[in-house]
Amino acid sequence: MAIKVESDRIDVDKPLWDQSTFVGRFKHFAFVTDPTTCMTSEDDLDKAKKLVEQYRLGKEPASTTREQIIYAKKLYESAFHPDSGEKQNLFGRMSFQVPGGMLITGAMLQFYRTVPAIVFWQWVNQSFNALVNYTNRNANSPLSVTQLGVSYVSATSSALVAAIGFKGFLQKHASPFAQRYVPFAAVAAANCVNIPLMRQNELIDGVSVQDDKGNDIGKSRLAAVKGISQVAFSRILMAAPGMLVLPVIMEKLEKYPWFKRMSILHAPFQTMAVGCFLMIMVPTACSVFPQQCSLDIKTIERFEPEAYSEMVKKNSGKLPQKVYFNKGL
Repeated sequence: MAIKVESDRIDVDKPLWDQSTFVGRFKHFAFVTDPTTCMTSEDDLDKAKKLVEQYRLGKEPASTTREQIIYAKKLYESAFHPDSGEKQNLFGRMSFQVPGGMLITGAMLQFYRTVPAIVFWQWVNQSFNALVNYTNRNANSPLSVTQLGVSYVSATSSALVAAIGFKGFLQKHASPFAQRYVPFAAVAAANCVNIPLMRQNELIDGVSVQDDKGNDIGKSRLAAVKGISQVAFSRILMAAPGMLVLPVIMEKLEKYPWFKRMSILHAPFQTMAVGCFLMIMVPTACSVFPQQCSLDIKTIERFEPEAYSEMVKKNSGKLPQKVYFNKGL
């Protein structure tokens, strides 16, 4: 059935579910971070984008069904940046978090006993994280090649220092079981460095903020701080269950002789288990905070008087009570 009745039309620029509730946000992010979308061809992604753009203008083919629009919207939101509309690198998409995260996290949890193994897998993980952070940054704050290089080296170095430092400390002061938590400790510490560095221009120049109708109000560094802080917390939360629970499971299973003998299956087992955790935790972590973050204009007036003054000038003194911005993922 063609979608021609105005009341039946979908707003392709807004989520299908109420974003003021956690459940609504979870449904939305489960929708757009579905890992199966990673297998969609480039041609099909481009077709989905074209259909979304046509539908936005009311010029979609007459035979277009509601289901086709919803699926095109899903593909579009899973692969194209919400600010710029540019197609994202496959490995940097949030929809690739499950396959990419399960492989890397499984390896980190399995190979944590030697320093070379820790160094290699932490480097791989932070390289992956840097790509994800860059891909999902606020598109209005681009990084230069030099800034990107410095950010990458600094972020990955901090992860390696944290991992080796925790490893050395735990070897001297903790049990072998506690050493299983070296990967998580390093990941948590590195995320607090990696994300701000990869999005440093947002902290330096501020991010664009809008009113509830999408009109540009100005730029705010405080908004950048709030958005980046929420993203860092979400990323740590995303990794936490798998990296905190699996060491306990592995410690119990390795007490059984049959499991200990099958050491070749330990890495695949942990990889699959991490994948199961991430299937739930990727949309959960993305849903903790609203994607369109808000900030009281009075907070900006108090902590960013210069930015507030610029907003007053730009908008002839007529400012909304709240401003909104995309916090990134």
